[in-house]
Amino acid sequence: MTAMVIGADYLGAIEGKMRDMGITEIAHIKGRNPGEVKKFNIPKSAAFVLVFTDYINHNMAKVVKSHAKAQSVPLVYAKRSWCAVERKLAGLGL
Repeated sequence: MTAMVIGADYLGAIEGKMRDMGITEIAHIKGRNPGEVKKFNIPKSAAFVLVFTDYINHNMAKVVKSHAKAQSVPLVYAKRSWCAVERKLAGLGL
C-alpha cells in the first residue's frame, strides 16, 4: 500500500510505525515551500493522503484538498504525533 504524506520536515518514528501497519511506500512532501505547490502530484497508487496540519502552508492545503477530491483519494488530517496519526488511520480501517 502506498501513502502520500504532506507536511513536516522529517517524519521520524512515524514512518517506521506506518510501515508496521502495512504501508510499503511513503511519498513525502514537506509542504512549507510555496514552490512545491506547482509540482504537487498525488501518485496513482496512493491509497490515502495524510496531511500534518501543523506543518503545511495554507495554499498547499487547498491544492491537496482539490487534487484528492478530483482523484477520489481519501484525505486524512492529523497533528504530527503518532497517537493522532494512528487514531486517524484506524478510522480508515488500517
